Amino acid sequence: MLLTQLFQNPEMFFFVVLALIIAITVHEFSHAYAADRLGDPTARYLGRVSLNPLKHLDPIGSLMLLVVGIGWGRPVPFNPDNLANPKRDSAIISFAGPLSNFVLAGVIALVYRLIGLPSLAEFAASAVFYNLMLGVFNLLPFHPLDGFKIVYGLLPFNLAYQWLQMQNYGIYILIFMMFTGTTGRILQPLIYFSFSLLGF
Repeated sequence: MLLTQLFQNPEMFFFVVLALIIAITVHEFSHAYAADRLGDPTARYLGRVSLNPLKHLDPIGSLMLLVVGIGWGRPVPFNPDNLANPKRDSAIISFAGPLSNFVLAGVIALVYRLIGLPSLAEFAASAVFYNLMLGVFNLLPFHPLDGFKIVYGLLPFNLAYQWLQMQNYGIYILIFMMFTGTTGRILQPLIYFSFSLLGF
């Protein structure tokens, strides 16, 4: 629970919150930017092609993140009818979010290694870790996560149609996985391996 860190370690609490704001903002911006570049102006009309955190943070999702450690940003809407290849382009738009988090984690790790200021160690570690966590978590193939649409875009049409029939079950699978600790057992090895690979 992040909120307890406010009283136990205020400095670390600030670093974690800042890292999460950056990670969520870049993630949602990347969805919006990809959709706009692929021909759908919906996100641009809504002001989502922006690195302003206020455009992307969800009030309830942010509060839940502080209280229970699980939260979310405002999903970026897009209209598949405006895309040249709706199935493929939807997958690209979905993948843009996690990809941006992996790239940002790599850039922060590189900059930290080049600068090497000890005072930046906690923030750099937090930023790298939470970008990796957000990126990996969103690749899980369950609706409403990005991984669901990515798999849909990769499947041939006959299987893609069957895949969409599973959409309504995704949130229940995620809730079950979180409450049983399955999510952590699956994701933690990947996150910590990537974290160590980046030098932390």
